Amino acid sequence: MIPAAVEAAILRLYHAEKWRIGTIAAQLGVHHTTVRRVLAQAQIPAGRQSLRPSIADPYLSFIVETLEQYPRLRASRLYEMVRQRGYPGRPDHFRSIVARFRPRPPAEAYLRLRTLPGEQAQVDWGHFGKLTVGRAVRPLMAFVLVLSWSRQIFLRFYPGAAMPYFLRGHVDAFSFLESVPRVLLYDNLKSAVLERVGDAIRFHPTLLELAAHYRYAPRPVAVARGNEKGRVERAIRYIRDSFFAARVWTDLDDLNRQALDWCRGIAAERKCPEDAGRTVREAFAAEKPYLLPLPEEPFATEERIVVDVRKSPYVRFDLNDYSVPHTHVRRTLVVLATMDTVRVIDGNAVIATHARSWDRGQQIEDPAHLQDLVESKREARQHRGMDRLHHAAPASQRLFLEIAQRGGNLGSVTSGLLRLLDLHGAGALDEAILEALNHGAPHLAGVRQILDRKRHQRGLAPAVPVRLPDDPRLRDVVVRPHPLRDYEALQENDHAHDPEDPDPSRS
Repeated sequence: MIPAAVEAAILRLYHAEKWRIGTIAAQLGVHHTTVRRVLAQAQIPAGRQSLRPSIADPYLSFIVETLEQYPRLRASRLYEMVRQRGYPGRPDHFRSIVARFRPRPPAEAYLRLRTLPGEQAQVDWGHFGKLTVGRAVRPLMAFVLVLSWSRQIFLRFYPGAAMPYFLRGHVDAFSFLESVPRVLLYDNLKSAVLERVGDAIRFHPTLLELAAHYRYAPRPVAVARGNEKGRVERAIRYIRDSFFAARVWTDLDDLNRQALDWCRGIAAERKCPEDAGRTVREAFAAEKPYLLPLPEEPFATEERIVVDVRKSPYVRFDLNDYSVPHTHVRRTLVVLATMDTVRVIDGNAVIATHARSWDRGQQIEDPAHLQDLVESKREARQHRGMDRLHHAAPASQRLFLEIAQRGGNLGSVTSGLLRLLDLHGAGALDEAILEALNHGAPHLAGVRQILDRKRHQRGLAPAVPVRLPDDPRLRDVVVRPHPLRDYEALQENDHAHDPEDPDPSRS
């Protein structure tokens, strides 16, 4: 597109000064095809100044007939068709010929659409780049609602244009207006219209629930009739220039606070296009009595998804993991999310509530959930340890009873006895526990002292801990060696009955 002043200069120099096309192009600094296009749009035969025949003259009738049949056919395709028929010219000159003879659709006149106060509002999304939160990059979308009569604007930004944000935008807009228009006009977006064949329209069922709750009529614009929602499109352009350009903001909440102040301030103080004698704020005050009242309760806009909890106590929602009590693993739960919170539901009970994160790959945890899991694991380990000691050293049960009556810590005693079991074996530990109980020393230190003393009396080196594989099938195996005195008794019995042994007392 060239400025209107340049276009007027081309027509003046061509008509009044009789300049050639090349002279006009050189003096005005435009391409010669631009000059020819301007003359063609003015229905001026640009080649009348040349008396020489054109190499395209024999093909003009074919070009005109083809364009009449296929008015949208590209010049490059038409050039190939003409070149196959013997046209020797170059494609750049051929494009100017096609532009001159291409049929132009008649200009369409539009009626100025007027509405009654409180009758209609127009709704649309505007894309405003990207929203980066940590490692997550989301589209920054602006939900815009404009009252068609007063031109009052509602603006709010969301991290996407999905159905939950679309519904939330309506609820926030109605809360801002403190009323509801009778008709809402939509573009044919999927959040509003699922399918359309001519005048047959299938609305999104959730949008119909919203419309029934607020008692307004949803209405899509006709296909390829953007002028029917020109108010909201102009409002989005106004938002880009007046609000968003060079705007500095820290996060989405800060941006929305500034947007709300702008709607109530600068946007409301501008002149009303329908009545230049008053501002949008004054026009909205006059329109508000004609709007519908709000229902008693707002429409529920929580996102609801069904999730499966696997081995780890977390649910995955919107690129992040949220903790749940460890007692709810291996179950199917429901997540209900607002813009601020994430709740996890099991049946009718809320089992977890978290602040919503807009980052990605994060673990949002409730310290109570983790503490319960740790205590459960610790308790399970303690029970497993006691069970292992019960089989390896039965006297440990009496020791635990004595320690419990004295108010001792059973957990530390269990872990200490397990270490002694790994160092000295089951038989030695059981004997040491019995001796400690008989000597009135029912504590871990007494058992450890007895084991060390007996090992020293046998002339053995201090026990060295052996690191076993962390496998309960190996660690929990109890090996109780048979007492050696039984073998000695068997050997003495064999010698006593051996007739060939000259010395039965020899061992």
